[in-house]
Amino acid sequence: MPRRVIEQLWIDTTVQSIDDFLMTFNSSDFTIDLRKIRLLRELSARGTVTAAAAALHLTPSAVSQQLAGLSRELGVPLLERRGRGVSLTGQARLLLSHADAVQEQLELTRAALASWSGGTVGEVRVGSLATGIAALVAPALARLRDERPQLVVRATELDGDEGLALLDAGELDLIVVSDFLGAPTRQDARYHRVDLIADVMDVVLPADHPLADPNGVRLADLAGEVWVGAEPGDSCAHIITGVCAAAGFVPDTRHHCREWDAVAALVSAGVGVALIPRLAFPLRQQDVVVCPVLGQPASRVLFALARAGTQLDPGTAVVVDTLRAVAAERLDGIAAGATEPLDDANLALAGR
Repeated sequence: MPRRVIEQLWIDTTVQSIDDFLMTFNSSDFTIDLRKIRLLRELSARGTVTAAAAALHLTPSAVSQQLAGLSRELGVPLLERRGRGVSLTGQARLLLSHADAVQEQLELTRAALASWSGGTVGEVRVGSLATGIAALVAPALARLRDERPQLVVRATELDGDEGLALLDAGELDLIVVSDFLGAPTRQDARYHRVDLIADVMDVVLPADHPLADPNGVRLADLAGEVWVGAEPGDSCAHIITGVCAAAGFVPDTRHHCREWDAVAALVSAGVGVALIPRLAFPLRQQDVVVCPVLGQPASRVLFALARAGTQLDPGTAVVVDTLRAVAAERLDGIAAGATEPLDDANLALAGR
C-alpha cells in the first residue's frame, strides 16, 4: 500500500476517533495531559502527523491515538480534514495559546524547585532565646536577606521548653536555645543538634563594690552576697545555681528578672550581684563593673536544634550554616565545645 494512502488512513482514523468521542466542557474530569499537548504543538509546527511523529520518535499511529485521547479528555474537536491532510481547529489553536502560558509556569516552577533545592527560596521558622536573637539570629537574617532574598526566615522569641514543644508540634523548624532542665540529651535520636557558641557568663557588681575588679573575681568570694537572678525555672537560673554549687555555695537569690538589663539595674541599685552572659552585652546600665570569673569560666552553650531528618531541608541547612558563621565571628564567645557545659546531673542539682 502506498505511503500516502497509509497516511490518509491514519488521518481518517484520527478525525473519526475525535468525532466519535466528543465530550462536553461540563465533564467533572476535565484534565489536560501535557505530553499530548506537546504532540499537538509538534503537529501544528510540522504540518503532518508523519512529520510530528518522526520529530518525537513515535509512530504515526501512536500520535493519532494520543491526539484522539486528548480530544476526548477536553470534549472538543482538535483536528479537521483539510484536503488530504488535517489542520488544527480553532479550539486547538486556543488550547495551544493557553498551553504556552502553562508551559511557562511549569518552567518557572521547575526553576523554583531547583532554587529550593539550593536553599535560595522557601520558608524557615526559627524560635530563639532573646539573647540568641540579638546575638545570632538577627545578624544571620540580615546576612540571608542580602545573600538569599527569596528565603523567608521568621523569628520568634521564646524560652527553651516552649520552643521545644513548638518544634515537636511542627510549628517551628529550628530553635536556638541553651541547655535547660528537661532538654533533650545530646544522644536523643529524635533531634539533630548543632552547637553554636559557648556564651561565657561574667560577674556584674555595683561600681562601689569592694570586689569590683575588671581583671576578674572568684565566685567563692561572693558566697555571702545577695544575688539577682533570672526567673526560677529559667535555664540561666539553673546554670547560675549549678556553677555556684560547683564553687561551694548556694546563692541567696532574692530578686528575679526576665530581662538582663533589669538584672543590671538591680545590681546598679546595690541590692545584689549577678552573673550575666556576654551575649546580653552591652547593658544599658553603665554604673556597674563587669568582672570575668577567675578559674573555670561559667558558661552556657547556645545550640540549634531541629527534628531529626529536617536538618537536610535546604533552607534549614542554610540557616544553620549562617548561624554557625555568625557565631564563629563573634569575639565575645568561645568556640562551642571549648568549655565544659553543665551536664544533666548538675542541671538536676541546680533544679532542686
